[in-house]
Amino acid sequence: MNIRKFFSAALAACALFTGFASTASAEFFSHVGDSTGQPTWDVDAAFNGVGTAVPYQAFDFHVDTDGRYKFLAAARFDSMIILYEGGFDASAPNDNLIRFNDDILTPNTSGFQAELTAGLQYTFVITGFNDSEFGAYSFTIGGPGSIMPGPVAAVPEPSTWLMLGLGLAAVGFTARRKALLR
Repeated sequence: MNIRKFFSAALAACALFTGFASTASAEFFSHVGDSTGQPTWDVDAAFNGVGTAVPYQAFDFHVDTDGRYKFLAAARFDSMIILYEGGFDASAPNDNLIRFNDDILTPNTSGFQAELTAGLQYTFVITGFNDSEFGAYSFTIGGPGSIMPGPVAAVPEPSTWLMLGLGLAAVGFTARRKALLR
C-alpha cells in the first residue's frame, strides 16, 4: 500500500468516526507533507514530552465564516496537532494555544474541534513527542466556511486613510504655494 492510499484510507475512516460526514455544506482543506528536516522545538517545555529537538511544521490559515471547525491528522509517526490563534513561537509554545490533541484513534492519528472566528489568523502545527518522531503526514480541516492558507490580509484603519489624505493635502498645498511664489 503506498503512502497516498494509506493516508486516504486513514482520513476516510477517521472522518466517519469523528463526524465529518455529518457537517452540512462543509468546506474542507487538506494538505500532505513531510516533517523530515523541518525546524525543531522543545516539546518537553510545553507538554512534558521527552523530545527536546522535535521536527514540526506550522501552517498559517484563516477562515471566512465563524463556526466549529474539525481538525484531523494522520501520520507515519506518533503525531500531535496543535492550534494557535495568531502565530506559533517555538520558544514560547504555550502562548496563543487554543487546543491540542494526541492519539485520537491510534498513535498515528490526532483530531479535535474548535470554534474559529472569521478574519483571525490561526496557526496549525503538526509534530511528534520524541526527537525521532517525524515523517510523512496528512491533515484535513473542515467547517462551515472556506479555509484559506496564509496570513489574513491587512486592512488599513480609517485613521490611516485620514493621515494619508492629510499628508497628500499638505504636499499639494506646499507644491501650489511654491508655484504661486515663483
